Amino acid sequence: MRLSAGWMVLADDRVLEYLSEEGSTSPKQAADSGKVRFTCQHINMRLKKLTEYGLTSHIGNGIYSITEQGEEYLAGELDAENLKKRNNRDL
Repeated sequence: MRLSAGWMVLADDRVLEYLSEEGSTSPKQAADSGKVRFTCQHINMRLKKLTEYGLTSHIGNGIYSITEQGEEYLAGELDAENLKKRNNRDL
C-alpha cells in the first residue's frame, strides 16, 4: 500500500508510474502517450511539485526522471508524508 502525502494528488501516482515504466520523459511526451490522462500543463505542474519533494528529478531541457525515493514510494516502502520540501537551490 502506498502512503501518500497531503500535498499529493491522483495525477502524482500516474506520473510516477509512467516514469517508472517508460523512463525519463517530458510533460508533453507523457500527455501525448495516452497513458497519463492529464493535460501537459497539469503534468508539468505535478512534476515540479514531485521534484520539490525528491520523488522526481529535473535532468534538463524539460525532461524528468523518477528518483530512487520515487521508486520506493511506488513500492510502498516510503511514506511520502515524511518527505521534506527542498529549497530551490537544492534542485
